[in-house]
Amino acid sequence: MAIGKRESLTANDWTSAALDALARGGLGAVAVEPLAKSLGTTKGSFYWHFTDRNALIAAALERWEQRDTDRVIAAVDRTPDVATRLRKLLRLVFTAVVGDPGAGAGSVELALQATATHPLVAPTLARVTERRLAYLTSLFAELGLSQARARDRGLLAYAAFLGHAQLAHSTPDLVPAGRALSSHIDRLIETLTVVED
Repeated sequence: MAIGKRESLTANDWTSAALDALARGGLGAVAVEPLAKSLGTTKGSFYWHFTDRNALIAAALERWEQRDTDRVIAAVDRTPDVATRLRKLLRLVFTAVVGDPGAGAGSVELALQATATHPLVAPTLARVTERRLAYLTSLFAELGLSQARARDRGLLAYAAFLGHAQLAHSTPDLVPAGRALSSHIDRLIETLTVVED
């Protein structure tokens, strides 16, 4: 990499690289020296933007929360009809976890679950999980379920997402592909969104 490129690295570049490393190798993969090498720079560039590794991890966690929770909810909320909104959300998240095991939306989630007690990860993971569950609960409540049943259904949907992500990550050959995947996701969504009287 040319010197000019190294000088133009930003905190955003480091944060993106850290999030990619986290998705591919877990929290342990967020290490300054290997990241510097992958970015074609030196550790000095890192210390220009961050005080230490924990600051980089915190920035990556914040980016993950914004990208995979805040922006997803904002995008889905643009759909006026609640039933369509819920189906859109479920299709988006179930589809996003399939593909490259180190790059899917579920990869960061699974990496964080594996280090859920880490002092930086625990509060972020708890906040994101509660926010997602609250959003799912609100959608199911808008569909007409009582608050308690809406919370139960939201929890079921979130557990299905985590299980689907784990399956796609650890045994991708078991997850349907192509049209079969689309049909599989349709059945998941249908099962999760049925509102009985």
